[in-house]
Amino acid sequence: MRLSDIVAKIQAMSGSSNVRTRFAPSPTGYLHLGHVVNALYVWKIARPLGGEVVLRLENHDLTRCKPEYERALLDDLEWLGFAPDLGKLAEFRAGPCDYRQSDCHAHYELAKAQLMARGLVYACDCSRKRILGRTMQPEQEDLRYDGHCRERGLQDGPGMTLRLRLPEMEVEFEDVLIGRQSQSPSLEIGDFAIRDNHGHWTYQFAVVVDDIRHGINLIVRGMDILSSTGRQIILASLLGQVRQPIYLHHPLLVDGEGRKLSKRDFATDIHHRFLAGESAETVLSEAAKLAGWQE
Repeated sequence: MRLSDIVAKIQAMSGSSNVRTRFAPSPTGYLHLGHVVNALYVWKIARPLGGEVVLRLENHDLTRCKPEYERALLDDLEWLGFAPDLGKLAEFRAGPCDYRQSDCHAHYELAKAQLMARGLVYACDCSRKRILGRTMQPEQEDLRYDGHCRERGLQDGPGMTLRLRLPEMEVEFEDVLIGRQSQSPSLEIGDFAIRDNHGHWTYQFAVVVDDIRHGINLIVRGMDILSSTGRQIILASLLGQVRQPIYLHHPLLVDGEGRKLSKRDFATDIHHRFLAGESAETVLSEAAKLAGWQE
């Protein structure tokens, strides 16, 4: 689909609402071309619509996110010309920031308390190994939780996971690029964790809390996150969100056999290309070409 057609479709779907979207990388390594492709989608859609772009650093996993990666990420965005309207680069560089997840613990605690007050969260002591042993599922990133601890009445504490009680329901949403989607999260994934057994807020939880409080009504991200959308819509509804955001899941960069390219697949990350003196225009043109952009 041409960029102009994407913008026109989003404009029709949003009606009179002002568009606000976000670019939300995790500083677990240096940026690569896949990140640049996502940033191109975000900014090139938001700007013609007169929309706002929020920069959010999703560093909920403090075991993998490092300050040096964050510093490089900010430098690279500045070099490439991606200027956010909210969550400005200077804010991150100055210290604690409302758009850096590790600085927002109080917001997540408040959302957790809201869910717990309604009996929607329970403690779980199941390890991944134990879930696999009970359910005999194939090893994969997203295991379906079998609800083993749902009614055990375990107390929250160190080493405990907190899970959301998912209602049995089908979720439908319209994706800008791939059309009508239907997901059944309770069957596909089961009660998912909002806080892991190390005490870290999970991606699924933190991203929803942040999208609500930042007023995000257009979510532009890669196809690898598509399967998370249904559960995030349910969680957002439980936290009081009335209107679904508009979703656009764009194609990922893939190799010759159609497999998603990971960080290790890129010969040189963006930061080292920046340090080597390459021009930003070269990187942006390469990312646009790999993404198959049609103007």
